[in-house]
Amino acid sequence: MKVVKRDGHIVDYDRSKIIIAIQKANAEVEPAEKVSDEKIEEIVQGIEAKNKKRMLVEDIQDIIEQKLMDDKKFILAKTYIIYRYTRELVRKANTTDDSILSLIQNRNKDVMEENSNKNATVASTQRDLIAGEVSKDLTRRVLLPEKISKAHDEGILHFHDSDYFLQPIFNCCLINIGDMLDNGTVMNGKLIESPKSFQVACTVMTQIISSVASSQYGGQSVDVKHLGKYLRKSYNKYKKQIEAEFKDKLDADTIEKLVQERLQDELRSGVQTIQYQINTLMTTNGQSPFVTLFLNLEADDEYIEENAMIIMEILRQRLEGIKNEKGVYVTPAFPKLIYVLDEHNCLKGGKYDYITEMAIRCSAKRMYPDYISAKKMRENYEGNVFSCMGCRSFLSPWKDENGNYKWEGRFNQGVVSLNLPQIGIIAKGDEDKFWELMDERLELCYEALMCRHNALMGVTSDVSPIHWQYGAIARLGKGEKIDPLLVGGYSTISLGYIGLYEVTKLMTGVSHTDPKGLEFALKVMNRMRAACDKWKAETGISFALYGTPAESLCYRFARIDKERFGTIKDVTDKGYYTNSYHVDVREDIDAFSKFKFESQFQTISSGGSISYVEIPNMANNLEALAELVKFIYDNIQYAEFNTKSDYCHVCGYDGEIIINDDNEWECPQCHNKDHARMNVTRRTCGYLGENFWNVGKTKEIKARVLHL
Repeated sequence: MKVVKRDGHIVDYDRSKIIIAIQKANAEVEPAEKVSDEKIEEIVQGIEAKNKKRMLVEDIQDIIEQKLMDDKKFILAKTYIIYRYTRELVRKANTTDDSILSLIQNRNKDVMEENSNKNATVASTQRDLIAGEVSKDLTRRVLLPEKISKAHDEGILHFHDSDYFLQPIFNCCLINIGDMLDNGTVMNGKLIESPKSFQVACTVMTQIISSVASSQYGGQSVDVKHLGKYLRKSYNKYKKQIEAEFKDKLDADTIEKLVQERLQDELRSGVQTIQYQINTLMTTNGQSPFVTLFLNLEADDEYIEENAMIIMEILRQRLEGIKNEKGVYVTPAFPKLIYVLDEHNCLKGGKYDYITEMAIRCSAKRMYPDYISAKKMRENYEGNVFSCMGCRSFLSPWKDENGNYKWEGRFNQGVVSLNLPQIGIIAKGDEDKFWELMDERLELCYEALMCRHNALMGVTSDVSPIHWQYGAIARLGKGEKIDPLLVGGYSTISLGYIGLYEVTKLMTGVSHTDPKGLEFALKVMNRMRAACDKWKAETGISFALYGTPAESLCYRFARIDKERFGTIKDVTDKGYYTNSYHVDVREDIDAFSKFKFESQFQTISSGGSISYVEIPNMANNLEALAELVKFIYDNIQYAEFNTKSDYCHVCGYDGEIIINDDNEWECPQCHNKDHARMNVTRRTCGYLGENFWNVGKTKEIKARVLHL
């Protein structure tokens, strides 16, 4: 028999622990109130006679109390209850000592590797991680209802970012950068007026990004279209200066050439400022700002030509890369780039196709940008095109008092994710039981999400002036509550999900790519979407269904379920669950079919979704990439490319890494062995540290990267 502990861990049944517990209570009472050793043995045998494969520790204790009461040992039963209560108090005591000490001593691998964008050995990062451990402990013991904590521990759901739940901060946002640049802002008590040039606008923007990142725990996105007007300001400034100096000496064409040369210099410097500032700034949570740049050319934008120049320069500099400490050009983890495909740049003879060609070259070498189809997005979001937030979650449509759609200056309150495969494991093919259990767990997710919402209610603007008072989200007064921004659909709150493939396999015996499996999978997706819509109608809070891009969670859920339910073919045997609605990596499916198939789930998962395909040797497959980009525009809203790439960050070698005679990875160019980055199939994190041998004796990157 296995015993399920309160924290969700499963241990072997140990009868001696029951005997010791009753004996300790026995020792506290008068002789007449004691039970004999034979009676204790009888109680234990009664528990064992139930012949259950698993029992909750609470159920065992309830049986003991009932047996003592039945034997009229009321004082002993009371003493045992007090003993049980005392043990509960011990369990409720602070549990962070060892985790914090092990973190400082670089022994806490789980915490150190949970976020590969953080260097956990650096003191400033450790400070944030230590605070996170305290927050997790208080969240689990005090802040969350016990059933939510228990559900998290048992892998029923995942309460994301509990290391920040103690603080009155939220997940991710779309910065209202246009308002902040045009109308000024305040940072550290200092007024920042509207910039007069492109270079200054880029500097101010990166300072805003850094300040925002320090007061939230998720990603942020910035639409670069707001920089176009400042590039024109710089153009007008140079035009005025040069005309004043050379108007009577040079013809108009020469003057224009000089203006463009100066403008190009400022353009390069401004974009370089963005890239280097973001990659060298360190926020208060110990990492570079988690920021995405949205690259969208709007046909009716009066600054479209300036924005075309800016986007082209961003892509050019990303293609070049950024130098590491060895002076080698590498791919920076941030900013992430999202490039929008529209009629004028979808490689069908449009005016701006040349920018898309640069984007494809950049994807081939640097893995970014990701791609959004304006055509498909307009179909899904009432004719609108806008960026996802830094965490890849999308907002729901919302109109202001004038009936205008608003996207920037909005945010996500937080995420709770549902473990779909575990429902299928327990249901054992019984659909009635499956839907009943799923509805129960959806309600549990709702309660957990409301914990997130309620934790933000009553918070005042003073907790983060850059967000609430100075324009990133709003311009509230000092001491004003943020409550109106939490309801009415202004902000979202997300229900994530993991393992649609696995739950379909469990319940139908086939993948969701099979027609039979697809029918079931769509029912699951629509059930979750219906729950979100129902909650929104009942509360006025914008609940959204979100295809969680949480690679580490795919491993966590699978690990918990394997420990609890054992090895299940095509489910727990892989060591991971497939992310959201994605096709399992082992299925034989071409890139075009994968995108087309997954696009039908993106329309349901409107609170966040992304699909990807892996392409070998992307640098030598530019034509294939171009065909895929064309396909994305017509068929899927949001997609990205991945590849298998060998790379040595010591010398910059970009070819095949070898295994030497000592069975070690080695760069054939510089013979580096310790820090070669090998066969990376996912570039989610941009991790550039050491690799390690996994239990299967294959080389892996430390950051638990999916499908490696």
